[in-house]
Amino acid sequence: MPETRTRARPLRRLLDGAIYAYPLILVLVLWEAVTEMGYVRPLFLPGVGAVVQQFWPMLIGHQIVEPLAVSLFRAFAGLALAVAIGTGVGLAMARFSYARWAFDPLVSLAFPSPKIAFVPIFVLWFGIDHLSKILLVAFTCVFPMIVATYHGASAVSGIIIWSAQAMGTPERKIMTRIMLPASLPHVINGLRVTLPVALISAFTAEMVAGGGGVGSAMMYAQRFFQTPTVFVYIIMMLLTGLLLDLAMTKLRRRLLRWEQEN
Repeated sequence: MPETRTRARPLRRLLDGAIYAYPLILVLVLWEAVTEMGYVRPLFLPGVGAVVQQFWPMLIGHQIVEPLAVSLFRAFAGLALAVAIGTGVGLAMARFSYARWAFDPLVSLAFPSPKIAFVPIFVLWFGIDHLSKILLVAFTCVFPMIVATYHGASAVSGIIIWSAQAMGTPERKIMTRIMLPASLPHVINGLRVTLPVALISAFTAEMVAGGGGVGSAMMYAQRFFQTPTVFVYIIMMLLTGLLLDLAMTKLRRRLLRWEQEN
């Protein structure tokens, strides 16, 4: 029995990988079929072979790694800032009524608003370099993190908190030792939701305001009708989101193994 399970694991992983990559493979097949049949002019939709052929010179010429590193730095920096602020505010709202009274109207107003509309304001205030993009990503992601953390911390049993208070546990340790670990599944789920939002915000801000990064490089290529280059950047965006989501899923399984066992 153990040997059978050991042999089945590689096949299971291969099957999971094929299922995960199925949408991308389907898009590539349909894309190649449409271009080969001549339904769309190459200026608007180049063939898969033309895009692949364009990929290697761009990779060697540092036209992929460097812009992608800039975009990822902005996305991760803004996301880290949003997680730090959103987790703290969410815990405070769940624990203290005055914090909930102070922040709840702000979250209700800002959470559903289209954050990309604030790009001109952030560029006007903070310029077109890293700072405006990082702060825009943080502004976009902080509200989902607040909501996720608040709902997770609010679900903590009051009996546990009362028991900790009866034993003389200070408020700071109640939040960091009891409420935060208990709400960790919600925090991780919120992080998985906000990770693609952070990428979208960074890429979109670069498209609109420039200042380097994948979004800016793609718009520069579009101005000169370098369509294969544009599609290389689009595919890089898609693959980046796909790989990061896969990594986030594996991280969640490792961190929350106790939840799955329960």
